[in-house]
Order: sequence, then structure tokens, then C-alpha cells
Amino acid sequence: MGTVLISLLPFIIGSAVVPVQIIVSLLLLKSPDQGLLKAVGFVSRMTITRLFQGLIFGFILSESSAIAAGENSKNPVISTLLLVLGILLLIAAYKKWRGEDDPDDSPPKLLTMIDNLTPLKAFGVGLGLPLIAAKLWVFTLSALATIASAQLGQSSSAIVYLLFILLAESLLILPILVRILMPERSQHSLAKLSVWLTHNSRPITVIVSIVFGLFFLKSGISGLLA
Repeated sequence: MGTVLISLLPFIIGSAVVPVQIIVSLLLLKSPDQGLLKAVGFVSRMTITRLFQGLIFGFILSESSAIAAGENSKNPVISTLLLVLGILLLIAAYKKWRGEDDPDDSPPKLLTMIDNLTPLKAFGVGLGLPLIAAKLWVFTLSALATIASAQLGQSSSAIVYLLFILLAESLLILPILVRILMPERSQHSLAKLSVWLTHNSRPITVIVSIVFGLFFLKSGISGLLA
């Protein structure tokens, strides 16, 4: 299990540092009206979406891995997903560098409406983000494929996937915990952090996308040629 978690680290880190989800969560959290409930609803819905992705695609990928193992052949699913993810990330880096819109970014209209969202609507935003953000899709599918190929068994695979979700959402959960434990002191710090991330999301996205894009591209090509 420990070896699988190490293999999942690139997908965990890549999922965790996607700027758009952190920005949306922080803006919801610092909202003057029920900000904590909004942020909790947003993160909860993202978690539920990932759980459904795990139930559906985890079964499909585990069956594919079992067939590949029975035939003593390499499963190309992981390598293909890595290749696709690497290409998507490099495209995202190029678009950000050129100042073009990234389809995974939140619409500007959403960011201006956040203060007016109810906790229920924030819950709905959490549903949509993992479904419309291509990079989050492929990070999750790559993690599921890696877990499936390890053939850990149903219980161990479920535990590893739950750990993946927890760690992938750690940068969303941590500010919520800080807000709960230090409600007064955290307001100013979280507001400053959200402003900094909003202003620097472009260079962050470019750097992260290039680093992980090249890594996943190399891994995918190597796996397909092996």
C-alpha cells in the first residue's frame, strides 16, 4: 500500500495545487455571509463527486487491469492517461503564457457572484468543478488506474483512494480547519492569501503545468514504448 501511495504522489500534488479550486474555496470561506458553510459545502460536493468517479471508473479500470494481468501484458491505460494529462498540462501552460483563457478556469462571472452564493449553491459549484475541469478529471482517472493496476483488493484499494481524495483536497481542507480553530485571527490571513493567489494564478499555473506536463508526458511515452 505504501508503494502505491508513493506512486500516487504526482497525482496528489497535481490535484492539490490546481489554483482555481483553491481560489474559489478561499473566496467562499472569506464571504461575510455564511462563508464557512459555503466552503464546507463546496469541498463536500467535490468529495462526493470524486467518490462517484471512484465507484464508476474504479470498477471499470480494475476489470481492465485484471484482464491485463491475466494475459501477462502491460496495461496501457495508465500510460495513455499520463500521456493525455501531460499534453493537457502543456497546452494549459502555453495558453496561460500567451494570456489565453484556460477552459479549466472559473468563469469571471462566478468569482464576482461568490459572495451572493448560498451554501446550497456553493455545494452545486463543488459538484461541477471536478466534472468540467479536464485536468482534475485526468488526475483522478490516473490515480484510479494506478490503484487498479496494483491489484490491492477491494478494501485496500478503497482505503488508498480515500487517502488520495483527502490529500488531493488538503489545501482546501486546511484553510477550513484554520477558520474553525482560529475564527478571528484567520480572517485577515485568508483574505490576503486569496488576493495573492488571484493575482498570481497565471505564473503558478504556468510553472506547475510545465513541470507536471513534462513529467507525465515522459512517463506516458516511456510506458507505451516499454
